[in-house]
Amino acid sequence: MLSKRIIAIARSRASSAALSRGLNVANSHMRVAQFHSSKLLQAETVKVPQMAESISEGTLKTWHKQPGDTVEADEEIATIETDKIDVSVNAPSAGTLTEHLAAEEDTVSVGQDLFRFEPGEGGASKDAVKDQQESKPAQETTDKTEPADQQVEKGTPPPPPPAKEDIRAKDTAGVQGGESKKALKESTPSKPKESEPIPARTPGSRNETRIKMSRMRLRIAERLKESQNAAASLTTFNEVDMSSLIEFRKKYKDEVLKTQDVKLGFMSPFVKACSLALKEIPAANASIEGDEIVYRDYVDMSVAVATPKGLVTPVLRNAEGMNFVEIEKEIAGLGKKARDGKLTLEDMAGGTFTISNGGVFGSLYGTPIINLPQAAVLGMHSIKEKPVVVNGQIVIRPIMVVALTYDHRLLDGREAVTFLVKVKDYLEDPRKMLLA
Repeated sequence: MLSKRIIAIARSRASSAALSRGLNVANSHMRVAQFHSSKLLQAETVKVPQMAESISEGTLKTWHKQPGDTVEADEEIATIETDKIDVSVNAPSAGTLTEHLAAEEDTVSVGQDLFRFEPGEGGASKDAVKDQQESKPAQETTDKTEPADQQVEKGTPPPPPPAKEDIRAKDTAGVQGGESKKALKESTPSKPKESEPIPARTPGSRNETRIKMSRMRLRIAERLKESQNAAASLTTFNEVDMSSLIEFRKKYKDEVLKTQDVKLGFMSPFVKACSLALKEIPAANASIEGDEIVYRDYVDMSVAVATPKGLVTPVLRNAEGMNFVEIEKEIAGLGKKARDGKLTLEDMAGGTFTISNGGVFGSLYGTPIINLPQAAVLGMHSIKEKPVVVNGQIVIRPIMVVALTYDHRLLDGREAVTFLVKVKDYLEDPRKMLLA
């Protein structure tokens, strides 16, 4: 009887242990299943956003966040460079970036999967990536056991392989037992050294660097070449006496800065003068579309702004209705957005006439290229004191050379020269702008 009770107790304990092992296995499966249901199913795949009607792809320029980083809602995660603007891809909500689905410098198209994102409070941290790694099969994540003779202490490099001379020395020592190292060295044939040619010395550096052209630079090159091929370009020049305008600016710039918080420069008088002249010479504000000429009653002035990526031309809408202060504020705002890379397609779309100010870089003369489909572009240059004749007397005056490049298909020489003379008259006597 005693032996039967002992056997029964043993069987009971064995079944309890088996049941416990089964529960542990079930719990582990439940944990894996719970991870997949609570983690993976919550992850979102963010796609390349719609950029514009005319843009279907771009180059993934920069990842601002890496997998495991926590982000806030609307925080910038990546920048996509197109041939016109840089597009920012922002986080849809607060959470954690879990995976990149494209690499930098890859070409990505609208609607393509870009990255995976796990929504959260922003405090769900890098544990998401760690949990994904822990959820992999055990044979992939467990360290493989190596034989004792193959284990190397972490951080210690493996011993270097024996040199050929050592192996040869061992073999010779085993055969000849008592020979000296000198005899062994003499018995080893030495390989004759080949004479190396001495490179010729070249004075100076001859390095070359190749970089891939940005999409914006490629687009600029394409547009400029298209303008040269399509337009019948011709340039006319004139000189502007800037004395009155310099005196006007000197007198009012401090007051405008104090009351309007904007600097009064030379761009606003030029924009205003061109807007008034375009009303009088409407062909300079027109464009060719097919076999038709489109005339406009408004002036959308494109102002060329230099940025590290190239020249861009943001647009001042309805410039004909603005005064000097309003023009300066608009130019300052667009210039800041251009330098920060925040210009949108709406900021650059359209434009009926362009002004390019190469004088800020020291240019004296230049022939600007027409920004198609516009009919003309005005080039400003630096101001230099020159001797000029005024009322029969030679005097020193600050002179700026201005250039008007125009499409001869739209403007005749008479109209182009008349336009530039009117701009010159407005600038040499700014009071005339109040009468126009």
